[in-house]
Amino acid sequence: MAMKARVEAVLNVGLRIPSIMLLDVLYRWDVSSFFQKIQRSSLNNNPLFQYKYIALYLHYVGYILSVVLLTLPRQHLVQLYLYVLTALLLFAGHQLSRDYVRGELDSGYEGPLYLEPLSMNRFTTALIGQVVVCTLCSCVMQTKQIWLFSAHLLPLVARLCLVPLETIVFINRFAMIFTGLEVLYFIASNLLVPYNLAKTAYRELVQVVEVYGLLALGMSLWNQLVLPVLFMCFWLVLFALQIYTYFSTRDQPPSRERLLFLFLTSIAECCSTPYSLLGLVFTVSFVALGVLTLCKFYLQGYRAFMNDNTMHRGMTEGITLLILAVQTGLIELQVIHRAFLLSIILFVVVASILQSMLEIADPIVLALGASKDKSLWKHFRAVSLCLFLLVFPAYMAYMICQFFRMDFWLLIIISSSILTSLQVLGTLLIYILFVVEEFRKAPVENMDEVIYCVNGTYRLLEFLVAVCVVAYGVSETLFGEWTVMGSTIILVHSYYNVWLRAQLGWQSFLLRRDAVHKIQNMPTASTLQLQQHNDICSICFQDMKSAVITPCSHFFHAACLKKWLYVQETCPLCHGQLKSQLQPTSSPGATTQGTPPANQNPAEVEQEQGEPQVELDTEEGTQAKNPPPIKTSAKPELGTDLLSGRSKIQPKECDVAAEGSAEPAGDLDDGSCSTSHVNSSS
Repeated sequence: MAMKARVEAVLNVGLRIPSIMLLDVLYRWDVSSFFQKIQRSSLNNNPLFQYKYIALYLHYVGYILSVVLLTLPRQHLVQLYLYVLTALLLFAGHQLSRDYVRGELDSGYEGPLYLEPLSMNRFTTALIGQVVVCTLCSCVMQTKQIWLFSAHLLPLVARLCLVPLETIVFINRFAMIFTGLEVLYFIASNLLVPYNLAKTAYRELVQVVEVYGLLALGMSLWNQLVLPVLFMCFWLVLFALQIYTYFSTRDQPPSRERLLFLFLTSIAECCSTPYSLLGLVFTVSFVALGVLTLCKFYLQGYRAFMNDNTMHRGMTEGITLLILAVQTGLIELQVIHRAFLLSIILFVVVASILQSMLEIADPIVLALGASKDKSLWKHFRAVSLCLFLLVFPAYMAYMICQFFRMDFWLLIIISSSILTSLQVLGTLLIYILFVVEEFRKAPVENMDEVIYCVNGTYRLLEFLVAVCVVAYGVSETLFGEWTVMGSTIILVHSYYNVWLRAQLGWQSFLLRRDAVHKIQNMPTASTLQLQQHNDICSICFQDMKSAVITPCSHFFHAACLKKWLYVQETCPLCHGQLKSQLQPTSSPGATTQGTPPANQNPAEVEQEQGEPQVELDTEEGTQAKNPPPIKTSAKPELGTDLLSGRSKIQPKECDVAAEGSAEPAGDLDDGSCSTSHVNSSS
C-alpha cells in the first residue's frame, strides 16, 4: 500500500507538469509577432492563418485546456493520458506500415516472401512491431478486443497474400482512414464527458463554499494539487532543458567563470514568466528547507527531527525572493540584466538562510557548552558550524563588493551578513565561557556579568552597524538622488534597527540595574544563619557558602536571585512580591522585617514587633517547633535569560513535602521552603 501511495503521488505531480508548461508557452507566445512571421512565409495563403482572431481563439482554448488538465482529478487525468498514449501507439503502428509499404515499393519485388531474404526480413520486423503495438493498445485500454487496434496490419496481410504493390498502397490508406474513424467515433461517444465532469465539479465547489468557505476550498485545492512540489518539478524540468540546450550547442567545455555566468543566465532564462517565477520561488524554499534540515541533522543527529520549527521550513526565503522579484520587475527585464539582478536577490536569500542556520545553531551550541557532555565529536560539529557561519557571510560580503559599486541598497544587503558574523562571534565567546566554567570545580561568581558584557558588546556593534547604514542612506538622500522608496526604506530601517534596538538595550540595562539594587538592599546571611538553614540554593541546587535573605525569609545565592529578578519580581519559592517588601538598609548586616538576626531569639523579635509569627495550616491546627526535612524534586533546566541574552540555568519552583502525615509542618524561622508557601502559591 505504501508503494502504491507513492506511485499515485508521483503520478499526481508528474502528469500535471505538461499543463503548466503549456501555460508557460502560451504566456511567451506573442500572437502579433507570430502573424508577422506567417505573412512573410509560404503559409500566408493558407486560410487557417489569414484571420488573426482564429489564432486568438486557439490561444484562449489552450489556456482553458491547460487549466482543465491542471485541476482534473487524478483518476480522470490518468485515464486521459492513457487515451493519448493509445492514440500515439496507433500513430506509431501506421508509421510502421507506411515505412514497410515504401520499402516494398522501392524493392519492386512482388513474389513470395520466403524466396527473398530481404523482403522476409522487412516483413518479420514490421510484423513484430505491429503485434507489439496492438498488444500495448489492448493493455492500455484494458480490453480483449484486439482487432480494434489491428487495422494497420492489413498491408502486411495483403503482402502475405501476394497482392500487387499498387493495391497495397490503397489498403494502407484504407487502414489509416478506418483507424481515424474509430478515433472519431470514440471522441463522439465521450463528447459529453467533459460537460458532465464540469457540472459535477461545479456542484461540489458550490457545496464546499457554502459549508466551509472559500479559504477551505483554496486549502483543499492546494493540498490535492500539491502546488509547491508541482511548481518545483516544473522549474527543474525547465532548468534541465536550458542546461541541456546550452551544452548540446557547445563543443568546448566552459571555464570556471563561464560556469557561474551560465548558472545565472540559465536561472534568468527560467524565470521570464509568472509561472516559472513561482517555480523558482518554491524551488528556493525547498532548497532552504533542505539546507536547514541538514544543519539540524549535523548538530543533533536524528533527534533534530523530533522538534520541528515552522519558522525553519524555507518559507521565509521563498517569500523574500518573491517580494524582491515583484518589487524590482524581474520578469520584465532582459536576460543579461535579469541575471545580474538575480545575483543580488540570491545573495539576500543566502544571507537569510545563514541567519536561519544561526537561529538553529545558537541554542544548541550554548546548551552543549553549558552541559557536562564531553563528546568531542559533538563539540567539533558545533564549533565547526559556528566557524563556517562566521567566515562565509564575511566572504560573501567581500565578493559582492568586488562585483558591484557600493550604494545604499548594497550596504543594507551587506550589513545583514556582517550582523550574522557578529552574532556568531558572540555565540562562540559565550560557548567558550561556558566550557571554561565546566572545567572549573567551583562556579564563577561573576559569570553572568561577563556574559552580559559579551552580549552587550556585540549588540552595541550591531547597533553601530545599523546607525552607519542609516547615516549613509541619509547622506546619499540629501546629497544624491532622492526617491520615495529610498526614504521609506531609511525610515523603516531607522525605526526597527536603530530606535527599537536602542529602546530594548536601555530597558535591559535598567532592569539589570534595578535587580542589582534589590540584591544590594537585601541582608546577607551570616555564617550562623547558613548553618541553621543547612540547605542548598533552590535555584541552582548548589551548596550556599554565602546567601542573601528575602523579606519572606528564603535564602538564595545573590547571583542566582539576581538572574531570577531579571525575569520577574517575585520570590522563586513562595511567589511573594519582592518589589514592595524591599526596604533599603544602611549596612549589609541589617535585617528586614520578619527576618531575625543570627544572635537574636525569634520570640523576642516577635514581642518587639507586636506581630504574631506566621502559623502554618495543618490538620491539627497546631504549630510545630521542629521543621520537617525538605525534599527538592525539581532539576535545573537549561534556558535563556529574556533580558541578559543567555543564561545557563532557569530556576524552577520546588516541591516541598513533609515526611510523615502525623507530624505538623514546621515554622519558617530558618527560611526554608514550607508546605504553606506552596499551598498559597498554588
